[in-house]
Amino acid sequence: MCGIISYVGDKDINSVLMAGLWRLEYRGYDSSGVASVMDGELEVRKVEGRLMNLQEILSDKPLGGKVGIGHTRWATHGEPSDQNAHPQVDCNENIAIVHNGIIENYYTLKEELIKKKHIFKSNTDTEVIAHLIEENYDGDLKESVLKSASRLEGSFAIAVIAASEPDEIVAYRYGSPLIVGLGKNENIVASDIPAVLDHTRRIVILSDGEMVVLRKDKVEFYNNKGERIEKEEREIKWSPTSLDKGKYPHYMLKEIYEQPEVIERNIALRMEDEGLNFGESFHFSPHELAHLSHIVIQACGTSWHAGYIGKYLFESLARIHTEVDISSEFRYRNPVMDGEPLIMAISQSGETADTLAGLREAKAKFLNVLSLVNVRGSTIDRESDSTIYLNAGPEIGVASTKAYTSQIFQLYLFDLYLSKLKWTMDAPEIEKRVKEVNEIPEKMRKILGSADNIRKIAEKYKDSKDFMFIGRGINYPSALEGALKLKEISYIHATGYPAGEMKHGPIALIDENTPVVAIAPHSSVYEKMLNNIEELKSRGARIIIIASLGDKRVKELSNDVFYIPPSEESLSPILIALPLQLFAYYIAVLNGRDVDRPRNLAKSVTVE
Repeated sequence: MCGIISYVGDKDINSVLMAGLWRLEYRGYDSSGVASVMDGELEVRKVEGRLMNLQEILSDKPLGGKVGIGHTRWATHGEPSDQNAHPQVDCNENIAIVHNGIIENYYTLKEELIKKKHIFKSNTDTEVIAHLIEENYDGDLKESVLKSASRLEGSFAIAVIAASEPDEIVAYRYGSPLIVGLGKNENIVASDIPAVLDHTRRIVILSDGEMVVLRKDKVEFYNNKGERIEKEEREIKWSPTSLDKGKYPHYMLKEIYEQPEVIERNIALRMEDEGLNFGESFHFSPHELAHLSHIVIQACGTSWHAGYIGKYLFESLARIHTEVDISSEFRYRNPVMDGEPLIMAISQSGETADTLAGLREAKAKFLNVLSLVNVRGSTIDRESDSTIYLNAGPEIGVASTKAYTSQIFQLYLFDLYLSKLKWTMDAPEIEKRVKEVNEIPEKMRKILGSADNIRKIAEKYKDSKDFMFIGRGINYPSALEGALKLKEISYIHATGYPAGEMKHGPIALIDENTPVVAIAPHSSVYEKMLNNIEELKSRGARIIIIASLGDKRVKELSNDVFYIPPSEESLSPILIALPLQLFAYYIAVLNGRDVDRPRNLAKSVTVE
């Protein structure tokens, strides 16, 4: 969840580390710090708060040297403070470490180390690693890191430097992502790709239990036994400019507006004259899928909402029984898996800890796993039997937007593919639906063209304290997603409900101060939705309706309306996502929120 950047080379260490941390700022953090080896001494600068605070410290007291580590911390053990910020150091201030993840046995290790006279200065689990490496250090940093890693339980990605070995970085990965950027007379270790793009597009992705030793002109990889291994090099196609906000005030708004292009890109990649193509990472045969009778989707947050929409798709069109689980529950409920179902894991980052754990639970039961991820080479990608890539490009805003609509799009195409294999849909019907798919990007642009109207409506409701979002059928998950978007970036309480459930309890909350966002496009449950809206209106609710363009009936029931172009019901969640995203965005901006970096949240949740 935090950000790691480590560099060895001849460039200015302050500029490289800070640029890397700025690139990783989107991951979420509450403190930051850097360390380097200068003239044989370890120098550390760290501070609570935003990166600008660290930048000011470095302006007054810059670092020197050719090797350094940097970190943005999202607090788990110990409150945000200067002392708890990373890097953490050992007693002798010879070793400095940055760490992502959680050390589950830190308390036991800390008690052991205190008995050996180690003095702790922070409340973090990370400091335990620094002292453990110190305890095992005999002049060889690589060996002491390797020995220490074998004692750690939990998830960790660490990068370590030592004043006594000023020309190298040692990094180790178990459970939290680390990548190595390969440069010319410089090398980098980071927690995510954006941090290395200013220097190189050549990367190596570490797997669990692997270690790397970096010097300016050499990179060596090792397994957890200390044996040298060879690793595959990859080339990243992203350019640094794809990570800039461009003309937009926030990454989130930029990514909302990129969604038509994302769908167009996937149409070009997925839809061919001879049928659907899910890419080189899709390995299931038509025969295997034709006999598929059961799907289990597991995901977290926004990805879970996309998976919930997938349930409606697979059951209504392909006629395949589908379950949807929140990953953190799927892992621990000991699910019954009769009939060898296909397990689907959905994750933007491909590193989501609970989703990865669910995947491994499925693999332990010898079940096939198909994943939808945005990051090629991520852990979930590598450990799945097949992967469908989202092809959404880098998503920097913490609140997922374009990855979400791409997830729904991929699920819809996969559903068409299954429907064809299982003969639940004939060729003319599939052809009709493919035509409708091709119209989606232009319909998305029409919605984005009405953003000013959505902003005006947001201005009317920005001071509300509670919102309800309601939907039925395939757009009940859209109500859940709309509520999540609003609360995660505006900090306003919001809940999503099936519209038919309101009279079973939630309607007690309704009064004239309660805005209700009702998702009511023309659909198989349209009349039912209008009846539910009537019930709320009669109790004083302020009604905001998302409706199909040309619908005049909703005006009589609503205080405000967002119109979307008419679409086939199964595709409507893609279009509905846009006004929900814009509504949340504008309310958050009007309330002065940090839209791209909402409090307490991180982009990639790599710990339980």
